[in-house]
Amino acid sequence: MQAITRRLGHQYSKPSPAISSLKSLYSLPDQQNVADHPRYSSTLATKGVGHLVRKGTGGRSSVSGIVATVFGATGFLGRYLVQQLAKMGSQVLVPFRGSEDSHRHLKLMGDLGQIVPMKYNPRDENSIKAVMAKANVVINLIGREYETRNYSFEEVNHYMAEQLAMISKEHGGIMRFIQVSCLGASPSAPSRMLRAKAAAEEAILREIPEATIMKPAVMIGTEDRILNPWAHFVKKYSFLPLTGDGSTKIQPVYVVDAASAIIAALKDDGTSMGKVYELGGPDLYTVHELAELMFEMIREWPRYVKVPLPIAKAISMPREILLNKVPFPLPTPTIFNHDLIGAAATDTVVSENALTFNDLGISPHKLKGYPVEFLIQYRKGGPNYGSTVSERVSPDSYP
Repeated sequence: MQAITRRLGHQYSKPSPAISSLKSLYSLPDQQNVADHPRYSSTLATKGVGHLVRKGTGGRSSVSGIVATVFGATGFLGRYLVQQLAKMGSQVLVPFRGSEDSHRHLKLMGDLGQIVPMKYNPRDENSIKAVMAKANVVINLIGREYETRNYSFEEVNHYMAEQLAMISKEHGGIMRFIQVSCLGASPSAPSRMLRAKAAAEEAILREIPEATIMKPAVMIGTEDRILNPWAHFVKKYSFLPLTGDGSTKIQPVYVVDAASAIIAALKDDGTSMGKVYELGGPDLYTVHELAELMFEMIREWPRYVKVPLPIAKAISMPREILLNKVPFPLPTPTIFNHDLIGAAATDTVVSENALTFNDLGISPHKLKGYPVEFLIQYRKGGPNYGSTVSERVSPDSYP
């Protein structure tokens, strides 16, 4: 009986002449070597992330082998990164500490069961270990540009990142650790947040020398924290305060490009491990030029009030003084952020010899165009109108 079974199995394992002709005509992949076919193979190199179990064609319903814990996934950059991870068939563990609604927009981005929200406490080491237990990739996006009564700059931007690196090192199964810092972070920066970010970079590379550091410039996108506050302020007060004279140079980057850089680092052959990348957009802007772009998109007359640095600091000082002295939370700073006002006098651009998007094989988007189209929501009268629409529409176009 066993001999008959072996003969039958051998007989049916041989392809028929019809199937062989079809394969030669349509270049069908051999089932035995389907994993080696470029369509079915993963672009994720095993050198960078170790041995992975991969299935499928690389899409949403595939299994990329990545199980990524993304700290800060509910933030601005987080939603774009989770979307790109889920799009390639990765399982994403989403630690959250706030409301149950803070992560619900992320669950739609992946296949069933691929986006896993997990409540945690960033001050509880066992809680952090629990959300990292099944992961093989850790990405830290945690950061904040203002202090609260509960969390200081140093705790959020430095100590939490260092703790994640230490736990990842003890874990034993974390193959990639990616830290998202901030362009301009250095021990001598005028901003406490930037100094804390620089301390976090040093601490992480000390614990995990193979970690990858991403340093994006100010990010632009639908939920950004620069153009949205500006446009909201202009709609409310009809002018925009510029700290200093608006001549500070910045290199804003589209948030989708920043997320793509992280994915590219995961997909490489390990060449990005232990390196620092500075992610800036293709164009340099002064703050005044970026404000002009914002006015152009929302179709409002550009009106500015230039606020000298000492006066801007004086306007923002009451919040700093009262922060830990009143028994209630204070409003979130937007235009006048005391910590960032000091940094407003320093250019924030990519260093000359730094690793950039080009080293990751990415061509960043130009800012003018699609990346800022979300600002049309601020146009007076609707997206097709605005205060300056008469200057932008030819009279010949009217019937």
